[in-house]
Amino acid sequence: MSPKLLLPSVLTLAIHFSLLPVSVRADGTSPGASANAAGGTGPGNSENAGIGADETAGIHARPPLWTLGSVRANPLWATSPAGYSPAQIRHAYGFDQITGNGAGQTIAIVDAYGSPTLANDLAVFCNTFGLPQTTLNIYYPQGAPPADNGWALETSLDVQWAHAIAPGAKIAVVVAKSSSLSDLLGAVDYAVNTVGAKQVSMSWGAGEFRSETRNDSHFNKTGVAFFASSGDNGSGVLWPGVSPYVVSVGGTTLNIDSTGTVISETAWSGSGGGVSIYESKPSYQNGWQSASKRTVPDVSYNADPNTGFPVYTSNYNGSAGWITVGGTSAGAPQWAAQQALVNASRGTSLSNVVAAIYSVAGAAYAADFFDITSGSNGGYSAKTGYDYVTGLGSTNSQNLIPALIKK
Repeated sequence: MSPKLLLPSVLTLAIHFSLLPVSVRADGTSPGASANAAGGTGPGNSENAGIGADETAGIHARPPLWTLGSVRANPLWATSPAGYSPAQIRHAYGFDQITGNGAGQTIAIVDAYGSPTLANDLAVFCNTFGLPQTTLNIYYPQGAPPADNGWALETSLDVQWAHAIAPGAKIAVVVAKSSSLSDLLGAVDYAVNTVGAKQVSMSWGAGEFRSETRNDSHFNKTGVAFFASSGDNGSGVLWPGVSPYVVSVGGTTLNIDSTGTVISETAWSGSGGGVSIYESKPSYQNGWQSASKRTVPDVSYNADPNTGFPVYTSNYNGSAGWITVGGTSAGAPQWAAQQALVNASRGTSLSNVVAAIYSVAGAAYAADFFDITSGSNGGYSAKTGYDYVTGLGSTNSQNLIPALIKK
């Protein structure tokens, strides 16, 4: 059966267009530490640090995305999914012990360029893994942009795996017309102010820049939780993950058996992390780290492409099939989905989620988190407690979700 025939029985699709002009994207690719980078546009490291005024239009983000394969533009394809299934991941992190499914919540996926085959690809993903019907709303507030292979794969990853963790939640994809921070931040604002999403996933980042603190206000929104990738090139800091109002998600290498029982979890070598140049140390990190500035990541999640996530795509360089994907961009949408599970049970959305996460860790750290104590990102090593590779650790959702519900 062709993927198109699967679509009507799997999901409802709504596409929202704006008749604004589309800009031409800037070229560039994502560096990384293992396997091969899946592409994307715009620089995202230290070259941004010299920008002074609030010139976010000139700074381009990249998705911290990795696939299995030997060449960046030629990932390892499969006719069937390879990597961990939703059932395995749900068991590994304890989601299968939670009764809620995120019903009543909207998860906003903010990415650049989007993907013209999102609905079809999600349909195949849902049918393959027996996931329920969902509502997929796609918004183009700045106009429909051109295609970009790396960002299309990133968007498919975000949509499919957010739905895997919170299958009852609605998915709103807000597409920026380019990878410039100004366009991405415009899409973030649209997700919050127009769509009304209470959890926002941002699987992208750029190197720190002098005016970044002026732009933190985009994420200082009552009752809205923001999640961003910490990076895929080892030690180093990306914005917006380093914003004090954003939960920065680092990466691990998760080894599990066929049922999802955890064998081991160590720090992934590509996990971004370190000390901010510009962001002051937030009070919620007092007692966790000794630096005078904000440090990242806050938490972590499986990110190694060698222990990665199967994603279905039908428009990567004209090819269709399954790609095994990793990178810290895989953790951001799944942490956002976890927050949808929290908010669905609370009735009212939790405010200042990043502070709440540190608060519950202080009360019951061993119960709420899996502490990652081995591995390195090149500049820092994982250790007992908080560290600059995996943060507080990965989620033990069967305990962390109830703890956050009570906050």
